[in-house]
Amino acid sequence: MPKKEIAGQVEIEDRIFLMRGRRVMLDADLAVLYGVKTKYLNQQVNRNSGRFPGAFMFRLTLRERDELVANCNRLSGLKHSSTMPRAFTEHGVAMLASVLRSAIAVKISVSIIETFIRLKEMFSAHKELAEKLRALEQRIASHDAEIGTLFDAIRSLMPKEDDATSHQIGFRP
Repeated sequence: MPKKEIAGQVEIEDRIFLMRGRRVMLDADLAVLYGVKTKYLNQQVNRNSGRFPGAFMFRLTLRERDELVANCNRLSGLKHSSTMPRAFTEHGVAMLASVLRSAIAVKISVSIIETFIRLKEMFSAHKELAEKLRALEQRIASHDAEIGTLFDAIRSLMPKEDDATSHQIGFRP
């Protein structure tokens, strides 16, 4: 892959947030990637509101916006915005390409969707590793219990110290 494309993927990954249990991108970030103004992007969304159900796009709450601004320096401009930003899911990003109707929007949408897919694959791989670790921890815990039982059995077979001192062999004066 060319370095320019890799930088684009990293740039896209940095703009994906996890909100309400979904991976989303903000309208301002998408506008930058598409090369349009946020106002124009939102106008197109408003004109085609039927294409963006709640599963594709939602407005952030005041609390969500404040949390984003606090955690992400590049979003400090949202702090003084009079409107709440919109968050678009993977499907919302795909729908934006058809609403914006430009060649660059289609190319960028394809890149963004590929990044979403790659992130899903990475997270599913991490999920599988976490499940395997949990299974190993359970096996180790059961082995610890079995080893404890073995030690108890060995201790019960060993002679007690009182028995060893009471039967001395040899001459006693």
